[in-house]
Amino acid sequence: MKFPRLLRAFGLAALGTLAVGLATAQEPVPVPQPGAQPGGVDTAAGPMPVPPAPEPVAEAWVVMDAASGKVLAGENIDVPLPPASITKVMTSYVIAAEMAAGKINRDDQVRMSENAWRKGGAATDGSYSGFDVNQSAPLVEMEKGMVVQSGNDAAIALAEHVAGSEQAFAALMNQHAQRLGLRNTHFVNATGLPGEGHLSTAHDLALLGAALARDYPEAYSYNAIKEFTVGSITQPNRNVLLWRDASVDGIKTGHTSAAGYCLMASAKRGDQRLVSVVLGSSSEKQRADDSQALLNWGFRFFETHTLYEPGTAVATQRVWKGQADELALGVASPVLVTVPRGRYEQLQPVMDVPSVLVAPFEQGQQVGTVRVTLDGDVLAEQPLVALEAVERAGFFKRIWHEILMWWDSL
Repeated sequence: MKFPRLLRAFGLAALGTLAVGLATAQEPVPVPQPGAQPGGVDTAAGPMPVPPAPEPVAEAWVVMDAASGKVLAGENIDVPLPPASITKVMTSYVIAAEMAAGKINRDDQVRMSENAWRKGGAATDGSYSGFDVNQSAPLVEMEKGMVVQSGNDAAIALAEHVAGSEQAFAALMNQHAQRLGLRNTHFVNATGLPGEGHLSTAHDLALLGAALARDYPEAYSYNAIKEFTVGSITQPNRNVLLWRDASVDGIKTGHTSAAGYCLMASAKRGDQRLVSVVLGSSSEKQRADDSQALLNWGFRFFETHTLYEPGTAVATQRVWKGQADELALGVASPVLVTVPRGRYEQLQPVMDVPSVLVAPFEQGQQVGTVRVTLDGDVLAEQPLVALEAVERAGFFKRIWHEILMWWDSL
């Protein structure tokens, strides 16, 4: 009989077409071609080997790409150490978060309590802002006194304003630390003055600095102010890199006898931001010199790219029994990679998606995974999600697809 033969031939042709569609759908679209990068290299002669990072004279150090979170180099990066006044970066983060939630306002009048003045004022050995005891100042001014002048008095006054007490504020700091994935960090105060169990790591602090720049750029911008005046006292920012390097826009120094000299620095060149942290250095000059060397090395030999943006199709996949025959797959958040300069074109995207997809699918539903590798190492991995919903097809189309799927399984 001719009809079954025609049906079989038609089915085989359809299945062949579908098989080709399935085979091609397993490969994601190529990574986008990079644009010109500051400090780039001529790749015609091949990729430039990355020399070892300069090693700071410090107990722990790290240099990290802020966008991707890629650690470029470091030593003792997860060893808990006293963070000294770098602690105030988390104080700034909590203040910015509370402001964003509408719980406080930049124009709030913050009182310099006697407790804050005695624990962090001019009569102590630490840095202070100089606000008068039992007097009030706008929150934003008090915060600049804390950030620029590293005022311990201002930090305590702000903590009391936000949470009622410095102890309660420290609990907020630890909640945010946990949310940000700072796994080896615990705060007991808002200042960084020595305290039992008040510890962080170079890696955690780098993540914190990147988070402040990303989440609260206005609060972060205070760290670039070179000097600040309270009353008749003008004090300079202790981060000397602000004067040395125009690309440096933060972020915080620190020093206690227990912590040594510490510096979290950050710079942005082009679209790339790096964060460096040096803990337990031997002097102000040493921490600045080492931080500058780490930033220069990182920018010279690494570049960061956004490969895939949310809402953009990474690949399309054949769908069975759906009202639509194809499903566009993408990512829910940007896929970022940091690679040695000159090696971008060697990135290999790999997509892991089931070979058979059967409707229905909801928008945003995870369907597979996309991984980006270099030399066999996974640099980025994210879920692939459906960019739109695909509802079930009508009865006859579902029956026809059932026949084709059965035929394909023979």
